[in-house]
Amino acid sequence: MTHYALGCPQWQDPSWNTLLPPGATPLARYSRVFGCVEGNTTFYATPTREQCAQWRSQVPDDFRFLFKFPREISHDRLLTGSETAVREFLAPLEPLADVLGPFLLQLPPNFGPEQLDNLWRFVDALPAPLTCAVEVRHPAFFEKGDAEKALNRGLRERNLARVCFDTRALFTATPESEATWEAQSRKPRLPIHLLPVDAPPVVRYIGHPDLESNRPFLTPWAERVSEWIAEGRHPYIFMHMPDNGDALALAAFWHELLGERVPELAELAINTEPPQIGLF
Repeated sequence: MTHYALGCPQWQDPSWNTLLPPGATPLARYSRVFGCVEGNTTFYATPTREQCAQWRSQVPDDFRFLFKFPREISHDRLLTGSETAVREFLAPLEPLADVLGPFLLQLPPNFGPEQLDNLWRFVDALPAPLTCAVEVRHPAFFEKGDAEKALNRGLRERNLARVCFDTRALFTATPESEATWEAQSRKPRLPIHLLPVDAPPVVRYIGHPDLESNRPFLTPWAERVSEWIAEGRHPYIFMHMPDNGDALALAAFWHELLGERVPELAELAINTEPPQIGLF
């Protein structure tokens, strides 16, 4: 078994209708191809228990949801005084308990070194066996100084992954489209810092709208991820595009690069052939 899960930031997009295999629902179709998905919607709103039960019925047992903690908890409260909010968030997700990956704890740029104690109290209070992967955006956590050392030390002590959010390819693109301009205006431009821990690595990659322009950025990731797979680790890799209607094409491009290094990978069941146009 290959320990690797590939996903996108969502499980449906109108432009994916001809690309995914048949299925009863968009999630069922998506989960026939991908092993995980980012739960970005939970950043803004918590699903109902009924919705979660429906989602569970649509995915296989080895599929994983990586939900984001709500904005209220991570951004508005900066992880303080959020015990009730966390309980209210987790309770409806109970039907998905056996298909939950690590939660994504995305912290805002103003969550800096002085808030680190908030982070440790928050993650230490999470009910077992739930865990999370932490994404930071404050510049001090990328300067290899005391702040970053303190962050990395605390994550290592708790065996928590530090999310790698790779936007380098995105920022090499000329913002000729509204989607690219908007992505560049909203996403952080920060270095890539890896933190070796035993927890499953999490990589979020936002691509250049031209597929081939991603090759020099994705090739080193393919080398690294193939090493993780060989070590028996379970990386979660997410492919974003400025227009996520293009995310499946990027995922297929990436999977082909990785497959050159991991021959046992199954093919990605995405229809990359353009539809045939009839003569009449």
